[in-house]
Amino acid sequence: MTRLISVPTIPAFILPPLIARLGARLPQWPHAVNLVLALNAARKLGVLPEDSLQQLEGRSFRVTVLDTGMVVDFAYRAGAFRPVFSQHETPDLHFTARLSAFLQMVSRQEDPDTLFFNRTLTVEGDTELGLLVKNMLDALEWPRLSWQGLRQQVGSLRVPF
Repeated sequence: MTRLISVPTIPAFILPPLIARLGARLPQWPHAVNLVLALNAARKLGVLPEDSLQQLEGRSFRVTVLDTGMVVDFAYRAGAFRPVFSQHETPDLHFTARLSAFLQMVSRQEDPDTLFFNRTLTVEGDTELGLLVKNMLDALEWPRLSWQGLRQQVGSLRVPF
């Protein structure tokens, strides 16, 4: 019997303002490095469509998570996502939302259009680039995981969860 993992429903929530104040004082580069690593892994696994990625060449992005104080700047250059450590210019595309909205979007609980029209997600910058990224997100097919495929290895013995 194969049981599929279901993602729990993510409620709309707002973290306490103290978290945003503290988060804004922390270095932002670790967030950028981690996001870029995840995006490049998705690119290498073929999750992100290559034809769409080519259209991102030379473009810069910013993601602001309001209730965590996190601001991430990155770009797509030479066929890879790269962190931008000091953004002197306005990015080509800027996404702003609370953590819960980003989690809802990534988990496919809410689509970017709904979040945008409910004024939960703000998108600023190049409209055509914004539509390209939105269509790329809509086209993503997340693999379905089953408990059957998730097993720990103990020596040569496979132990199920």
